[in-house]
Amino acid sequence: MTAGATVAPVTSATRQPSPDGADAGPRAPRLTVDDPARVAATAEPAEEGDAAPAAPSRLRRAMRAFVVWWSTPGALDTAICLLYISYAMWLTRDLWPDPATRALADNVNDQALVEWFLAHGVLVWTGDFSLVTHRLNAPEGVNLMSNASHILHGVIMAPVTVLFGAAVTFTVLVALNLAATAAGWYLLLARGLRLNRAAALPAGAFAGFAPGMISQSNSHLHMTAQWLVPVMVWCVIRLTRVRAPRSVALTGVSLGLLISAQVLLGEEVLYLTALTLLLVALTYALRRGSWAFEVAPRFLAGMAIAAGVAVVLVAYPLWTQFAGPQHTPNAPFGPEYFYADLASYTVFSPLSIAGLPEAGRLSANATELNTYLGLPLLLVVLGCAVWRWRARSTVALGVAAVVMFLLSLGPSVIMNGHRTWVPSLYKTIAKVPVINGALPTRYALALIPLIAVLLAFALDAALRNGGYARVLVPVAVIASLVPIAPRPLAATERAAVPEFIMSGAWRECVRPGGVLVPVPLPTPSKPDAMRWPAATNVAFGIPEGFFIGPYGPNGHSSIGTYSRPTSTLLRQVADTGEVPVIEDGIRAQARADLAFWGADCVALAHVPQEQALRVTLDELLGPGMVIRDTWTWKVS
Repeated sequence: MTAGATVAPVTSATRQPSPDGADAGPRAPRLTVDDPARVAATAEPAEEGDAAPAAPSRLRRAMRAFVVWWSTPGALDTAICLLYISYAMWLTRDLWPDPATRALADNVNDQALVEWFLAHGVLVWTGDFSLVTHRLNAPEGVNLMSNASHILHGVIMAPVTVLFGAAVTFTVLVALNLAATAAGWYLLLARGLRLNRAAALPAGAFAGFAPGMISQSNSHLHMTAQWLVPVMVWCVIRLTRVRAPRSVALTGVSLGLLISAQVLLGEEVLYLTALTLLLVALTYALRRGSWAFEVAPRFLAGMAIAAGVAVVLVAYPLWTQFAGPQHTPNAPFGPEYFYADLASYTVFSPLSIAGLPEAGRLSANATELNTYLGLPLLLVVLGCAVWRWRARSTVALGVAAVVMFLLSLGPSVIMNGHRTWVPSLYKTIAKVPVINGALPTRYALALIPLIAVLLAFALDAALRNGGYARVLVPVAVIASLVPIAPRPLAATERAAVPEFIMSGAWRECVRPGGVLVPVPLPTPSKPDAMRWPAATNVAFGIPEGFFIGPYGPNGHSSIGTYSRPTSTLLRQVADTGEVPVIEDGIRAQARADLAFWGADCVALAHVPQEQALRVTLDELLGPGMVIRDTWTWKVS
């Protein structure tokens, strides 16, 4: 045996409790390595007088150290995480050839919006910490906290955005959110809860690549950014295990920091996580009353610390969201349109390898296929729950899953497109402010980690206990997961950003921080011109655009703003190709609209109906000038 290695006694195997309190059975003794580098260095001592060159000797030591590390669980964990990343890259393969001219086919418009938000994150590194920006919807601006604005995404990924552009950052995040979420759940199960890695691997894959996650990857990156959730779950679990006041305080502070970060990453995910954890914790505590009373003091102390840290850090962002300029008092989407059809749970997603396109009729759109778990998986989950119904974790996970399932059905329970007589649980919260901002169908996203953890516990128990279950359970789980494995995300071509923008020639027409008016102006249904400022890391502002603002009746939420007369005129020309008669009153209105926007320059790139738009702008503003590939009109 090499020096520095010790072997645990093998005369008697110990029995250890499983993570959910059940008997774990005998465990194999562990080989522990005190100093891998020392082992590698002393495994084959050099003969006396050996005069080998130093470089090859260092290389051999490094290779031996790597071999020792490769035999450790950490190496296996690293390999599995790399496997998740490779799979995510494969799923996004159609975007990688040229992210600047490729877009997700199922949600091109939201991608343009998200790219703008990601580019805006670069401004934080220049000292711009404002949560209300005037570089979109100039001059009135946009409240970032009232939008899914990916603030933390933009700040973290700013180096990538500066070097390669917002389109590349978007593509990286589509893949990274999926892989990091899968890796986070795998590491929680394998390292935190010490489950068999063969059980944690498919569970992590399901948590990261379930049909709902793939569907939301179509430009809803705030919903797929769930990689902090496993860490938050671990902090909550840890608060029930630590005893020292210092450990309680550190865990509470860590949880508070994670909560604050998730607020700036995706508040809806944080809400779903909090509600799910509350249901699981209460059910588990009821099943273990004496244990719950024992851990309650330190657990509640840690949670109080977490709440205090989070309140301090997010007080201003939340004030901005609910009372700041351009805030919106309600969610812009009605729950009656975004419910989960009961039948959708039993079919395969159109985005899965076994799915059919016609299954999409059971969902509002391709970005909300959150419930398409498939009948085989539902039966396997039910079978595992019945098999392990005595385990406290199974009961807690099951209760939370049932509640989330019922909430996902929305204000009226629909079966295969038809309203049923079944009462709706969602109606009990439908009128609660803030909470009713979460779309009903997205409660189904909380089922994904619940099912993943339940499957992991079942697989771990089967692999440890042996018998028929050792083969039957893994086969059943894998067979139920294969049909819902995702296909690569579909992509489509989009126009390149004009050379006028990419070359920096826009500075000849508009000052940095000024306002450029792209023609036609961006709208929620046609926001492509928002990619212009995004390509410059939002170095200039634009009027109107695609965002959530307070332009509905009585200041309620709206998607975008109302168009000013000149914007409407140019949009009509772009739609019809007909040049209107331009009278003095129309020219005066154009001057007034440009003054309202604070415009420095009007720009027309190569777009459909370019000739008609150029003639119209010449009539409104006088002769234009070509800069690179774009017609421009400076505004005095």
